[in-house]
Amino acid sequence: MPETQVDIPPQVLTAHGAVRGAVEGGVRVFRGIPYAAAPVGARRFRAPEPPEPWDGVRDAVAFGPTAPKRGYAPPLDRLLPDPEVAGDDCLNLNVWTPSAGAYGLPVLVWIHGGSLLHGSSAVPVYDGTAFARDGVILVSVNYRLGIEGFGVLPDAPHNRGLLDQLAALEWVRDNIAAFGGDPHRVTVAGESAGAVCVGALLAAPRAAGLFRRAVLQSGTPTALSPEAGRRTTELVAARLGVAATAAALAGQDPEKLLDAQTEITAGGSPLTGGNPFQLVVDGTLLPRDPAEALREGAGHGVDLLMGSNSEEYRLWFVPSGLTTRLGRVGLRLALRKFGVPRATLRTYRGNRPRATPGELLGALATDLLLRVPLNRLADSRVEARAATRLYEFGWPSPVQGLGACHALEIGFVFDTLDRPGTVALTGPGAPQELADAMHGAWVRFAGSGDPGWPAWDATRPVMVFGPGAPAVVLGPREDELRSWEPYRG
Repeated sequence: MPETQVDIPPQVLTAHGAVRGAVEGGVRVFRGIPYAAAPVGARRFRAPEPPEPWDGVRDAVAFGPTAPKRGYAPPLDRLLPDPEVAGDDCLNLNVWTPSAGAYGLPVLVWIHGGSLLHGSSAVPVYDGTAFARDGVILVSVNYRLGIEGFGVLPDAPHNRGLLDQLAALEWVRDNIAAFGGDPHRVTVAGESAGAVCVGALLAAPRAAGLFRRAVLQSGTPTALSPEAGRRTTELVAARLGVAATAAALAGQDPEKLLDAQTEITAGGSPLTGGNPFQLVVDGTLLPRDPAEALREGAGHGVDLLMGSNSEEYRLWFVPSGLTTRLGRVGLRLALRKFGVPRATLRTYRGNRPRATPGELLGALATDLLLRVPLNRLADSRVEARAATRLYEFGWPSPVQGLGACHALEIGFVFDTLDRPGTVALTGPGAPQELADAMHGAWVRFAGSGDPGWPAWDATRPVMVFGPGAPAVVLGPREDELRSWEPYRG
């Protein structure tokens, strides 16, 4: 009878101490491993510091504490699960790795989304079992959120949440071999705000050499000046009646700080704006705007896979009723605000003759903020022959008419269609064959850099995932892309 390790809890020695995980679904799982010290007390608004070493064997079977946050407001709370785990050690990560014989495997590090306000590595949709099953070690990371991670303060380092992610990548470099991974075959991937962070990491000189490949799902490289980025921090501090400094905010009760943060950021979204927290060009970690840096050569040595969903906007516009409530006057005002060319609106209206003003605005906003910048970034990498692949996710969810909305593709990438958090967006009976295709592409990309379709060139090939069989399309909706050329906003 062959030897089995199913009932033997696996142990791994890391640089800070030994951890004991579990065997689940045929793979080894280690949860809640600290990669940095708890950001509390004097460390609350500092750059991450190494964790204290521990004696003995540390249990790593349960998800570690999540960063201080509030869940999504209704009605998104029913569509996007956002579990909370109490505790101070929120700078932790999880590892899924094959159960036996793992050595030199590719590694995928997942940076969750959530507008830099929500989310964690404990979201069930992000379960890494399928990646480990298919020979890719999955590492998912928690990082500081909101004002503690991204508030712009004169007496604290900027982009602290991004510094946390760097610390996690450095942990992977130093420790992943003990879990069977190859530190020279690391892919960093993220969705939404996580993809924005991945774009910044691509452009950050300090991150050079920490990963070989990168995935941007529904997010583009972007950052503000510290002056512009400071607005949300100042509004939160004013709501509390204190100075917008780390010294003043450190003395605030964490729950009151979260209450003020939630009030100030309420009602916004990546498409509709509001008072968001954003990355800033700090002159050190991010010496310049990451989008500009990437267009001019940063990250050209890194294989890049990126794309968006066909109807990103519907996650926000449909539950809020904006697709039906917005009238022609509101559409005109919104387009004037963003300086959208009239020819662009005519092109989109011609392609969608039955669309409501809200649907037209959503389609325009989706492309303005995601598809157009991603295409332009891909174009900028062609001459340098920097390997770049683009995809579009187009399978429409039947739930509430959400269509191919934001975040819908994640369950397909992770092959977690059976998780309740996935079903909330997809409904029952989502096509497993599409998950097989999409998950398989991500596995191949992490392993070799080739997900299975041609690299971006003058013909602009895009892999379109659903409905129907995945297929490569040359320059989908090129008329719409060209219509943005006069736009210089």
